[in-house]
Amino acid sequence: MIVPVRCFTCGKLIGDKYKEFIRRTKEKGEDPQAVLDSLGLTRICCRRMMVSAYEYIDEVLAYSEGVKK
Repeated sequence: MIVPVRCFTCGKLIGDKYKEFIRRTKEKGEDPQAVLDSLGLTRICCRRMMVSAYEYIDEVLAYSEGVKK
């Protein structure tokens, strides 16, 4: 999945904050709630978009390489 550029519900720009969110939560181990607050994502719809985004492109590419052979 490509991270959405804007929130589907309210239209707020969120795509530029995704890498920072992942870096701080996965690599540094910070609390996701505190990270979302510091990034300015206060609406539930924007938080949902950020937390539910999942990068599965690597899994899909594994299947496409098998089809080419």
